[in-house]
Amino acid sequence: MAASAEDLAAVNQTLKDELASGNSGPGIEPALEKSEAAEDKVQEASERLSDMNQALKDEVRERSDLETELAAVKEQGEADRHASFHDLLTGLPNRSLFNDRLEHGLAQAHRHGWTLAVMFVDLDDFKSINDSYGHEAGDAVLQTIANRLRESTRTDDTVSRHGGDEFLYLLMEVKDEADLRVIAGKLIEAIQAPCDLMVAGQRIRRRVHASIGISLFPNHGDTAEALINRADGAMYEAKRNKLGYAFAT
Repeated sequence: MAASAEDLAAVNQTLKDELASGNSGPGIEPALEKSEAAEDKVQEASERLSDMNQALKDEVRERSDLETELAAVKEQGEADRHASFHDLLTGLPNRSLFNDRLEHGLAQAHRHGWTLAVMFVDLDDFKSINDSYGHEAGDAVLQTIANRLRESTRTDDTVSRHGGDEFLYLLMEVKDEADLRVIAGKLIEAIQAPCDLMVAGQRIRRRVHASIGISLFPNHGDTAEALINRADGAMYEAKRNKLGYAFAT
């Protein structure tokens, strides 16, 4: 539109030059008047179009800024939600999320007649790591153990950090105790593999031993609290007798 206005202005200038030279025909002056009127309208339309284009650009920019802001708010909301249900150090589900999944699992087990299990995992000699190397080293060991537990978890199951050096493992649709013995043995083996870490310029190589207590629904309770407490008690029995793992009785 701006280019058309410029072209029309050039034509009008040519007509004016002809009139000024005295070499123009009798129809040039009326034609020039009409052409100048058209030039004014085209110029006006060009300015309006330019204003509209600028307004459109401003609207697009504002919408883009708004979408960016909304995306940031959504991302922050998701981060806050994740933080409220996960342990900050290990990234594992926390007590709240574990209890929610256990309650859901119990409802499913009631409905379908499934057996499910809760394992209470405690690291036997973890305090000595904090005492010998400091809490930074202890945190690094906890993160390593958490990753090993996560990698050992079945798809439909949940492993969580209960607190300190304690973890809980929910196993859905358990077939029998023999399967649980195999799983408990594999967990202990994974946990007890050497932790070879570099912390604050210091190389640390330590083995961490674990004790596991196991409770089953419906054998040892039909509520989340009962199953966790029975698994906790079995864990202390395993720790006292150095059994590695023990079932609730």
